[in-house]
Amino acid sequence: MCGIVGYIGPKPPVPIIIEGLRRLEYRGYDSAGIAVAGGPVQANGSSLVLRRAPGKLRNLEAVIAERPIEGTFGIGHTRWATHGRPTEENAHPHRDGTGTLVVVHNGIVENYLALKATLIAKGHTFVSETDTEIIAHLIQDELELASATPHEHETVEEANESEAVLGDRTRPSLPLEEAVRRAVKRVTGAFAIGVMSAHEPDKLVAARMGPPAVIGIGEGEYFVASDVPGILHHTRNMHFLQDGEIAVLTPAGVTITDFQGAPLPLKVVRIAWDPIQAEKAGYKHFMLKEINEQPRAIRDTTLGRVSLETGKVFLAEMQISEQEFKDATQITIAACGTSWHAGLAGKFMIERLARLPVDVDYASEYRYRDPIADSKGLGLLITQSGETADTIAAQKELIAKGSKTLAICNVVGAAVSREAQGTITTNAGPEIGVASTKAFTAQLTALFLFALYLAQVRGTITEAQSRELVDELSKVPGKVEEILRSIDDQCCTLAKSFSTARDFLFLGRGIHYPIALEGALKLKEISYIHAEGYPAGEMKHGPNALIDETLPVVCIATKDPNDPSSVLKYEKTLSNIQEVTARSGRVIAVAINGDDQIGQLVEHVIHIPQAPELLLPILEVVPLQLLAYHIAVRRGCDVDQPRNLAKSVTVE
Repeated sequence: MCGIVGYIGPKPPVPIIIEGLRRLEYRGYDSAGIAVAGGPVQANGSSLVLRRAPGKLRNLEAVIAERPIEGTFGIGHTRWATHGRPTEENAHPHRDGTGTLVVVHNGIVENYLALKATLIAKGHTFVSETDTEIIAHLIQDELELASATPHEHETVEEANESEAVLGDRTRPSLPLEEAVRRAVKRVTGAFAIGVMSAHEPDKLVAARMGPPAVIGIGEGEYFVASDVPGILHHTRNMHFLQDGEIAVLTPAGVTITDFQGAPLPLKVVRIAWDPIQAEKAGYKHFMLKEINEQPRAIRDTTLGRVSLETGKVFLAEMQISEQEFKDATQITIAACGTSWHAGLAGKFMIERLARLPVDVDYASEYRYRDPIADSKGLGLLITQSGETADTIAAQKELIAKGSKTLAICNVVGAAVSREAQGTITTNAGPEIGVASTKAFTAQLTALFLFALYLAQVRGTITEAQSRELVDELSKVPGKVEEILRSIDDQCCTLAKSFSTARDFLFLGRGIHYPIALEGALKLKEISYIHAEGYPAGEMKHGPNALIDETLPVVCIATKDPNDPSSVLKYEKTLSNIQEVTARSGRVIAVAINGDDQIGQLVEHVIHIPQAPELLLPILEVVPLQLLAYHIAVRRGCDVDQPRNLAKSVTVE
């Protein structure tokens, strides 16, 4: 969830690290810090200098401006609190007991209390409330154990003679990476760590087990980061650190080993993203930019996967055979947050087109209910980052139960993809705003493609129907562009009327119900207004009691006139709307262009273009995103970095 940026090279490290951390602000954080070494020796006999501050990066920059630091290599961190309050002493980097070694860490040390007790018994003193500080002391412990024990074929006298002195500190004879390797073997949990020591100039060590970490390969300079945007302005050549790998960065290059010390190849991937994609491009907020990028994201997710001529869907890199898709008995979708809403919509798509039963689970709940899995069933994991801890845990549970798994993910090479037998990459590009927008519509697009692919393989759809649906999908980006052009001012005007509301209710039926949930989530995420999504047909079973003249109710009242079931749902929704207006509720309806009937029933109507029933969700969510955005802006909220939230949730 947090941001890590480290640098070794010929340039001053502080500006590069601070710049990189700023590009990772989208991940969410509540404190920041930086450590550099290789500069002037301090009063404690070490060249290591540390600066930290609670709050935003500007607070850290103010501390550095007041007390400048310099060195030849360094590492920085933005923290989102999991253990301990967001204070200066709990901010990363964390020091060991000697003050000459620091660690930054994303993840959770599950056995930190037991480790802490062991280290305290050895005389270690801790100054923070965090689990991360344990790792620094574990590495110190391994260095001290090695210093007290002669190396193989080495006498105690020879070991003592081999030690060097730095100020009043003794330089350990054990290489830093070996101490890290031994320390992480004692840790239970999830971690991506960066380590540096004043005793080993111009060396950074990184290790991963769970949360993401990437190594940047530049021209005579090297980087470590928790995500690509943090270093993309400096290099496009990346090595994605895998679970169980350790990287050592020096001015001479990068070496990779596993946790047993065996050398591994450096696998450099060229990132195709243009760095400008990670900038605001003139928009006031990343979220608004990403809302407007949705036509491109939908096109890019579709590109190369369909034939307009035949209607056929092509999904590459599938290790599940067509026969296995034919024989599949069910699909289990596991996801979190916005991705879970996409999964709910995907259930309607798959069941309608492929006639295959679908269960949709919160990934955070899946493994705790002793799920029943079938070896002929398939698991489908949906995640923007591909590193969501709960989703990965659900994937492991599915695999353990004998199911093969597929992934829908926005990040190439992410953890969920490596365990899956096939991935549909949503080509949305980097999404910086914490509240997901373009990743969601790209997920809906990928789910529609998957449903159509399954239907073709299983023979539940004709070639003519396939051609028609693919043709309709190709028109969706243009329709989203039309929505963006036509309703932004209207949503801005509606925000003026409704930004002071304390509660919102969002209603939808069938495949439109997940979009009601997503609309409510977007509003509560960024405006801090309590909002609830509800099936429209359930209003009379309780929620009607909430309706009065102060409650805005957003109703998704769209229809596909060529689909009798869609028309029926629409008519039932109109009845629900009348229930609301009869109780003085203030209704905002999302309806199809040309629907004059609904305008006679409600105060406000947002019109969107016509589309087939299963593609309407992609269009419906856009006005809900814009409405949430404009309300949040009017309320003065931090749209891109809402409080208490993080972009990539890499801990459970």
